[in-house]
Amino acid sequence: VASFMALFWSIVLLAIVMLMGALFLCQSLSVSLEDDTLELDTRLWIFRMYGTATRAFYTVFELTFSGGWPNYARTLVEEVGSAYSVFFFVYIIVVIFAMFRVITALFLRDTLAVA
Repeated sequence: VASFMALFWSIVLLAIVMLMGALFLCQSLSVSLEDDTLELDTRLWIFRMYGTATRAFYTVFELTFSGGWPNYARTLVEEVGSAYSVFFFVYIIVVIFAMFRVITALFLRDTLAVA
């Protein structure tokens, strides 16, 4: 039971962090959707991936769990602005590297304490 509580709160924490990242991307990229200096294909890709809160959350979910995060980051960094590299750098290090390691350690600690 204790390991399920650790798993539950880990999922809640991850969902909140992913939601914050998704909302940041959705809001910051809304200006790019109306930017005529960007190519139409780029603007369509931005809308398809980050155009609404739901789309942005699903994209952040994919980049967090699929391991294919460069596919979602490269276009933003190269076409929209290099400042997005800072966001992805921090997100990848904090969420995918550090947070997953801490969650794994907590889950293993609770599981081994029961065993």
